[in-house]
Amino acid sequence: MLYVVGLGLSDETDITVKGLEAVKNSERIYLEAYTSILTVGKEKLEDYYGKPVVIADREMVESESDVILENADKVDVSFLVVGDPYGVTNTFVSSRATTHTDLVIRARELGIPVQVIHNASIMNAVGACGLQLYNFGQTISIVFFTETWRPDSFYDRIKENKDLGLHTLCLLDIKVKEQSIENMARGRKIYEPPRYMTINQAVEQLLEIEENRSEGVCGSNRLAIGCARIGTQTQQIVAGTLSELEHVDFGGPLHSLVLIGNRMHEMEAQFIRDYAINPDTFDAIVKDHYHA
Repeated sequence: MLYVVGLGLSDETDITVKGLEAVKNSERIYLEAYTSILTVGKEKLEDYYGKPVVIADREMVESESDVILENADKVDVSFLVVGDPYGVTNTFVSSRATTHTDLVIRARELGIPVQVIHNASIMNAVGACGLQLYNFGQTISIVFFTETWRPDSFYDRIKENKDLGLHTLCLLDIKVKEQSIENMARGRKIYEPPRYMTINQAVEQLLEIEENRSEGVCGSNRLAIGCARIGTQTQQIVAGTLSELEHVDFGGPLHSLVLIGNRMHEMEAQFIRDYAINPDTFDAIVKDHYHA
């Protein structure tokens, strides 16, 4: 049996009872370690499980899945995923769902039974910010800008959500085990240090896109909520205008950003107000620009 086990958002204790039983019954345990991070390392997981954990990097998951699936028709193998196996954690990962779906498809083709054990991800834990989940529209991803690549196609999705009065969850880019163009061209397996997009960087890029597009979607006075390390003991939630959030110190990863839709229930606004940088400014903007 191949178990695809969600680990949740924080530490080794977030695994479900069902997931922990699967792990303890498995002969081999792999930790997918390039699309997100926990607040603890694999050593903590090994202590908690009482078993060794193999780090499955991008190369192994995408190119050497046969290693993971070897003999899984005869023995139990666990493939651990931060957050939920089919969801996302706090970050943008373009290939996450595709990669995990591909592993399941390959297992089925080999006649290997598969059981997916779900857990929390940012897609449901974002409710901690006070906004109702059913009032969210399309989720978008914001990638790191480069000197030559500054994509803004997600702006249209934000506009569609805004026109419907819906909130937008923005997943922020991470770069783990990435090669420079030079090292890639020369075939050198030298990797850049990990980078995790901050809420500040995401806001800066959104404001730049708004300046270029000028459609009133992501202006400096748009209300938003910065969410850092949701589901952990150090989670931080701050509400304010985009211009205010640009200068807040949110600490370490992982970060997400929520753009508040122009329809906000009174209870949502009351809940969020406690997170506001400037409650008076928040109240004034809600009164002038937002409605239930």
